[in-house]
Amino acid sequence: MSITSLPPSLISTLPGDYYTDPQIFAQEQEHIFESMWFCVSRASDLTKPGSFRTYQVGRESVLVSRSRDGSVRAFLNICRHRGAKLCTEESGEVRRNFQCPYHAWTYGLDGKLIAAPNLTSMPDIDRTAYGLVTVHVREWLGYVWVCLAEQPPSFEDEVIGAVSSRLGGADAIENYAIEDLDLGKRITYDVRANWKLIIENFMECYHCATIHPELTEVLPEFKDGLAAQYFVGHGAEFADEARGFTVDGSEGLDRIPSVADEQDRRYYAITVRPQVFINLVPDHVIIHRMYPISHDRTIVECDWLYLPHVVDSGGDSKDIARSVELFHRVNQQDFDACERTQPAMSSRAYVKGGVLVPSEHHIGEFHAWLQARLGTQRAH
Repeated sequence: MSITSLPPSLISTLPGDYYTDPQIFAQEQEHIFESMWFCVSRASDLTKPGSFRTYQVGRESVLVSRSRDGSVRAFLNICRHRGAKLCTEESGEVRRNFQCPYHAWTYGLDGKLIAAPNLTSMPDIDRTAYGLVTVHVREWLGYVWVCLAEQPPSFEDEVIGAVSSRLGGADAIENYAIEDLDLGKRITYDVRANWKLIIENFMECYHCATIHPELTEVLPEFKDGLAAQYFVGHGAEFADEARGFTVDGSEGLDRIPSVADEQDRRYYAITVRPQVFINLVPDHVIIHRMYPISHDRTIVECDWLYLPHVVDSGGDSKDIARSVELFHRVNQQDFDACERTQPAMSSRAYVKGGVLVPSEHHIGEFHAWLQARLGTQRAH
């Protein structure tokens, strides 16, 4: 049966090739991941001068490091001589400089070229001009954000503004003091699905009653299919019998002192395009960062953040296992669903896409945003 028109309660999705076509993914790399602010490292991962981490941002390898003055710097992870990758490890520490393993061109922590074989015989080389290519950097919420664009968009509008518009105000997230929390757990997931499927899944809760039994026990309103993100300023309320945001509803950890009374016993979810999810509960914060690798593969790094004394290795530390387990299961359930969906994106049944029910209509705005970024608009 061919559907020629949709009833008012349904709107169409993106066509299937948006999830399977490598050329569309290449456009997304250029016009989205390499043009917008992209969240990479927890600032505290860069413990001292010389600490570094490398990340895939669009088609580029980006080197993020702490400089001698304590600031965070970012560069394209490419030697200016003949293009060899400068740092081949995902993370590490150097004493004074970065040295290319190919021809030993050497760069200071500020990116300036400081040495190379026979460099003294080439006095015409400008050591700043032939230094590492810098990448724009901002720090916010205790994380490092980078932008590859020559002229980056407004961080205040695109990043802080996204959080403000979801929570109904700029100061609501400040109550969680995220930059002062410590990492309790980090889990990295290798998801065999397109990054957009993961975002769409996170944005809606039509699936929650089906695949998230533990989550809906703690947040019973999710059984009705409306995600917290469907409403501006709304936080899903804990069940009366739930003592904390844990896998079994048992008592959670120490509440973040600055969380407002109206935020207590509530869960808030925020999407910061293109690749960050922020989850807020009174005693911890969960932050997802996506690294789209190909049209059908996405690495997701998930951090659980707590008050420092909760995860301190000393005598006051708490058991965070039941707290972590709740959203770890949610992640596994969501990513399994995305991986089940990915193969169907190339089916002839999905050439023109699928449909969104009313509780998912806000995903349509995400699709319109994506097409506007790519300059593509197809009838479907």
